[in-house]
Formats: sequence, C-alpha cells, structure tokens
Amino acid sequence: MLCLIIFFVLFLFKFYVILRKLIVKRSCKETTVAFFHPYCNAGGGGERVLWAAICAVQKQYKDVHCIVYTGDSVPAADILNNVELRFNIKLLRKIDIVYLRSRFIVEAKYYPIFTLLMQSLGSIILGLEALLKYVPDVYIDTMGYAWTYPFFKYLGSCSIVAYVHFPTISTDMLKNVQTRTVSINNRRYISNSKLFSYCKLIYYQIFAQLYGLVGRRADVIMVNSSWTRGHILQLWKKPQLTFTVYPPCDVSEFNCIPLEEHDGKTHILSIAQFRPEKNHELQIRAFHTFLKRLNYTTNLPILVLVGSCRHDEDYQRVQMLKNLCCELEITKNVQIKINLTFQEIIKEMKNSIMALHTMKDEHFGIGIVECMSAGLIMIAHNSGGPKMDIIISNNGKKTGFLATDFNSFADAMESVWKMDTKDLNELRTNARVSMSRFSSNKFETTFLSAFKIISI
Repeated sequence: MLCLIIFFVLFLFKFYVILRKLIVKRSCKETTVAFFHPYCNAGGGGERVLWAAICAVQKQYKDVHCIVYTGDSVPAADILNNVELRFNIKLLRKIDIVYLRSRFIVEAKYYPIFTLLMQSLGSIILGLEALLKYVPDVYIDTMGYAWTYPFFKYLGSCSIVAYVHFPTISTDMLKNVQTRTVSINNRRYISNSKLFSYCKLIYYQIFAQLYGLVGRRADVIMVNSSWTRGHILQLWKKPQLTFTVYPPCDVSEFNCIPLEEHDGKTHILSIAQFRPEKNHELQIRAFHTFLKRLNYTTNLPILVLVGSCRHDEDYQRVQMLKNLCCELEITKNVQIKINLTFQEIIKEMKNSIMALHTMKDEHFGIGIVECMSAGLIMIAHNSGGPKMDIIISNNGKKTGFLATDFNSFADAMESVWKMDTKDLNELRTNARVSMSRFSSNKFETTFLSAFKIISI
C-alpha cells in the first residue's frame, strides 16, 4: 500500500511538472538553462565558476535564457552587483533568479550525526522546490547536489550537467575511517573506537554506492581538477562523459601587477572562504612559528587573512581565529578582512610578498592561481589540486612551495623571506607563465566544448 501511495504521488508530481512546462513553453519560446547554486552570493571560487559559466552560455547561445536557483534572500540587482565587484564579471543579458525557501535544510549544523546522508536527503527537498517553481530544459548543478539529478531527469525531463568541485564522499574519506585517522569528516571519538569506526565505514560504503548511482544520472560531467577527476571516475564510472574543466581564473587582470611591486613588502596573504576545511588555524600557528624564528622586533611580517563569510557559523569561526591570535600574542601581526571587493583584493596582493593556502586535499584552488599570477610566492598544502595541477614545475623550473604541517609551512615562509630579489623574481616569473593554463578564456573554451554534447 505504501509503495502504491508513493507511486501515485510521484505520478501526480510528474503530471504537474509536465503541465507547468507546457504552460511555460507557450509563453516563452526560449530554451532555458537553469543553474542550481543555493549559495550563489557567497563570493568563493565555486561562485566564480557559476557566473563565468553563465557568461559563457550567454556568449555562445543567443536564444538561451539562464536562470539561477538560490537560497540567498538578496535582491537580484545586489547579487549581480556583487558578481561584478568580487569577480569582475558582467553578464551579457538579463537572467532570472528563482528564490528557494528551504535552503536551511541542507546546512550541516542541523545534522550532528549522519551529516552527509541528511544533507543529501535535504537537497532532494530543496531540488523538488526548485523543480516546482521552474522547470528548465537543461539543469546544471554547480555546487555538488548530485541527489537532485534523478528528479530533474525523470520528473522534469531535463538534460543534466554536473560541474563537480569536490565529491560529496571520496576514497580518501573512506580511507580515513578505515585507518581510524582523525579528520574533518572523522571525529576523534569515532576514530578512537573500533566499533564506531566499523559502523561508520559501512555507512560510508553504502553512501558511496548511492552517490555513484545518482551521479551517473548526469548526461555531462565536468570536474575542476585531476584530483577530483580521479575520485569521480571511481565513483560515477562514466569516463567517456567526464571532462576536466579547470575553473576560470582572471589571470590577465593579475598579470598586470608589475613583479617589482612586491619588492620590500612584508605582508603574507591568504585568500580562502572562512570554512573549517580551509584550516586557517594552521596558517596562524605556522605564522606564529615563523615569527619566533626571526631575531628582530621591527619590520615584522603581517599575515592578512582575506575571505568571505556565508552565515553566522563562518563569522563565529572568524572570532575563534581572532581569539587564537590573542592567545598566541600575535594580534598586531594578523589582519582579518571579510568580503572584500575585487579591487580591494588586488590592493592586498600588491602589498604582499607571498601567499598561504593550507587546506588538505583542496580540489583545485582558484585563489592559489590568482596569487601566483599576481606575482606572489605561493606556499600551499602538498595534496590535491595544488600538488597535481598548480604548483608543478614549468619547463623544469620551480613555481612555488608545498608543505604539510606548521613546521614545514614555517620553513617555506622562512626560505622565501631570506631569498634575494633576483631569485624571487625568477620564481615569480616562472609561476606567472605557468598560470596561463588557467585563464578565463581556457575555461570558456573547455566548458562550452563539454556542454555542446547537450542538444539545445
């Protein structure tokens, strides 16, 4: 009886969606491409990909109308203004913003246990709300909500495009649980218990199977790095339809900064959203270790943390970082700046000599590319996208530094601090030339090349 009721409800939903789509088609003959990005106003690298993708579609397809599903309660004019200020991106034509009220249901803070599963189930509800409000021809998920794909594909009859920044679950996460390693996704009380670890491993293995099942509903899969590609191929198993599309980095704008602009500067810059996985605490502790190694008290370096905050949790995290600086007695040497505009970020880059990025298994790292294009000496975590795609040798020449813990990050900072101007400029030049691989034009070309598989 329960199965019959569920089937009947889905049948009614499907009928409603078809009827709504027919009504919309009568009033609008344009093909509609919808981007599912509940945090479109967040101001991070994922949002840059969203707006650059919309811009690319508008350039290529003159008769396509774009819409964005978002949970941000911000007027459309303000959202588009922020896009221009933060990313230097101006759309060619009008788009529609479809506001979703149930975004709260995908936020991790409501699910202290079974977080991945509950967020994924919550995304189904959020996706159904989006589908009820607007039925597009093409559905593009740019935030990683794979569990919405079957509903848009089978109930909405949409073509599905996925741009994956970071797999919801990865083999690395499974390995952490299996080896009982403490990490963001594996708390200490779990790793300390053989029973809890075994139960969580079973849960993760089942979840990974389901994640692969829904992910394979995508008609085109784009991934942002070699690291992400490896995991998605293991989980979704669609190699012929999986394309590596590096995120758009506005390297041309940063290349305009003269390399000599950084000579004599004492600021160390960090650009990353204030989220737990970015590990700003490691930056502060590594910087503290580096400061202790300097045998003078004047003209000390300043660590500048630049990032965006999405909600109260992020602002609380910023306050925790400020408290840590007080505890380490380095408040005068650390500045935290939130939600800066594009031009303000350019100014911070000009005032800096090097940059830090401490997230382990960072899927790509747009901020890393931007800093290297701007002429900053980059020190990033020896894993993920930075290791596999970005900080690699250019014609046999070094382009930056990789580190793993606060001591190795401090070592790298000390090495840069002691380098002479000639060596610094050679490193900057190598890095800048290498970063041309990640330009906005390259993103547009590869994105549209993969997207053309969809018939519109």
